Amino acid sequence: MTTLNDTRPLPAQGSVNTTPIALDEHFDGELDKIWAAVEPETRARGNDIHLPISLSFARRLCDAYPEADRTLVLVATLLHDTGWAHVDEEKIISDGFRGDWRTADIRYEHEREGCEVARRVLPPLGYGAQFVEAVCAIIDGHDTRAVAYSLEDALMRDADRLWRFDQAGIALASGWFGQDPSTYTDRLETEIIPELITEAAVAMATADLARSRSLLRTKALR
Repeated sequence: MTTLNDTRPLPAQGSVNTTPIALDEHFDGELDKIWAAVEPETRARGNDIHLPISLSFARRLCDAYPEADRTLVLVATLLHDTGWAHVDEEKIISDGFRGDWRTADIRYEHEREGCEVARRVLPPLGYGAQFVEAVCAIIDGHDTRAVAYSLEDALMRDADRLWRFDQAGIALASGWFGQDPSTYTDRLETEIIPELITEAAVAMATADLARSRSLLRTKALR
């Protein structure tokens, strides 16, 4: 049986926006209460940069795949990395971004903690139990699971990766991995683009990567 993960890249059904993400403006006040509830969690591991940019990409992906549950994608994206605020801060870089980082225990831990954040903050804001567990099903495994369980899961995963192609993402994440921008952008091309599930995400990543390489002079600065 063909599954979501066998059909990569998943063709887009709506418009695909590949302009710089910094051009986007957002007026989604329904998420403001969630942002306020997790403000302390945004101060860990650059979440105050990573989460807003990822959320912007999630909006674009939802435009490209209008059949997805937009609210589920956006809330899961907003919350997916809040668990980093509840792990050993000293091990985030040493364990989570060095060596065999993809299978590091701290990555599983931050996923579990992210689910706990969702279960804590969403019910008081009026989100029902079924929705909360759907959010947690996406958060749990978003870094460590090889496959996406649903279209919403796939869109959140792609949004989580797309932020890395923006200049702000490159500036922050290249330092986490101890790489210069040229080496890091090479990795984005060879390792991260092939991980993307949707056609829209591949188009956005490819356009952003070209812009970032040009701006950061990665051909010369090697």
